[in-house]
Amino acid sequence: MAKLVFGMNQSLDGYVDHHEFRPGPGLFRHFIEQVRGLTGSVYGRRMYEVMRYWDQELPEWDAEEREFAAAWRCQPKWVVSRSLKAVGPNATLVEDNLEAVIRGLKAQFVGELDVAGPDLARSLTDLGLIDEYRLYLHPVVLGRGKPFFAGPRPPLRLVTSELIGEDVIRLTYVPA
Repeated sequence: MAKLVFGMNQSLDGYVDHHEFRPGPGLFRHFIEQVRGLTGSVYGRRMYEVMRYWDQELPEWDAEEREFAAAWRCQPKWVVSRSLKAVGPNATLVEDNLEAVIRGLKAQFVGELDVAGPDLARSLTDLGLIDEYRLYLHPVVLGRGKPFFAGPRPPLRLVTSELIGEDVIRLTYVPA
């Protein structure tokens, strides 16, 4: 059975903003390896649209950016959206029956399925489907933005903490 994992970069005051957190070399390498090891990813519409950047092939990319893009492109993706009419390569649009679809994916696959997007994560948390939360804490205070937990924080138990890269701490929690 697959494990559903919600993980995102987060400021010290609890906000996520994909454009505010540029990973240093160590963290970017970590994300390359993480994406390589995923069984697949489940995206909310907004995060999917941000991540579609990696469907391109830009001449100014360095070797690591190309490596990340290649790993991202080859993994299966499920995009939860009622407004999108189509999704890109290696992606499946999920418009209805979120709980049934995710339960089916968890039963069908082995390994980790990444969840991307706080609103989607809240829906999956409310359904009791997220198995692990990974908070990548950056030493910045944003004072605004979208919170990591889009709703009330579920009861959690810390299982590990790890320094990743130069200045990011990953805290890993499971439902309590």
